[in-house]
Amino acid sequence: MDFWPEFLASSWGKEFVAGGCGGIAGIMAGYPLDSIRVRQQSSPAGSAFSILKNVVAKEGPFALYRGMAAPLASVTFQNAMVFQIYAILSRSFDSSTCANEPPSYKGAALGGVGAGALQSLMLSPIELIKIRLQLQTRIQHKHMEKGPLSVARSIITTEGWRGMYRGLTITALRDAPSHGFYFWTYEFMREKLHPGCRKSGQESFNTMLVAGGLAGVASWVCCYPLDVVKTRIQAQTPDSIVKYNGIIDCFKKSVTNDGYGVLFRGLGTAVCRAFVVNGAIFTAYETALRVFFNNNGDTNALQTDTPI
Repeated sequence: MDFWPEFLASSWGKEFVAGGCGGIAGIMAGYPLDSIRVRQQSSPAGSAFSILKNVVAKEGPFALYRGMAAPLASVTFQNAMVFQIYAILSRSFDSSTCANEPPSYKGAALGGVGAGALQSLMLSPIELIKIRLQLQTRIQHKHMEKGPLSVARSIITTEGWRGMYRGLTITALRDAPSHGFYFWTYEFMREKLHPGCRKSGQESFNTMLVAGGLAGVASWVCCYPLDVVKTRIQAQTPDSIVKYNGIIDCFKKSVTNDGYGVLFRGLGTAVCRAFVVNGAIFTAYETALRVFFNNNGDTNALQTDTPI
């Protein structure tokens, strides 16, 4: 009965729950744009605006939220774990930083790489289910899967348990470097926009939004071709016309069939989404931390305990 009060009384507990709040805010803010991005990546479906018009006209506006239950159900734990792992690794990789100081830029980058690599173990099957749901249309599927559990059962039945981790390698290759850029950019930009805020923890909401948004943009731009390959591999089913035998084969066939431009298809949508989503994530995360610490009467804890 005393678990939550004790958990939230600890610095780790506050960071964990704040990370979960940030994850929920990010999903709610950017999911429709994510659905459009996935459709752009998986086929030559046209511009983001044409896809938006086509989906709304033929499937209704709620089709843009198809598959949201899978990431929303897991994002609290997933995002909380990422921020918590980052908080630990960012200091472990640079022991020269004092405990009452923010992590160095080197620690931020290396901690982000480690957090991204570890989170891919949990994220890969979630994104697989999300992508399969997002790419369903009433025109193509007479018997559409009704939700994440239905898709998971279908994958296990037709592809086995191994099928649930289709795309794990490319997910790790994408997430490790992208999270390094992600956390480094956030730390760097918040300090540039509000000098001294990394130690004081007193940056404005505008600083959180802009620094978080730019961090998201940087993380997507650096790894976008890998994300295109990941989407195509995870969208592949036993009934798919084009078959990919791994990352290199997917890369070669995609470039051969659609040209090198396919590796950046949907980048504009992804960048817009990244700015909105990650601005929301970091703002919700930092705000939640302030609420938790201030409620405990600890006005200095936010300065020393928060990793970002």
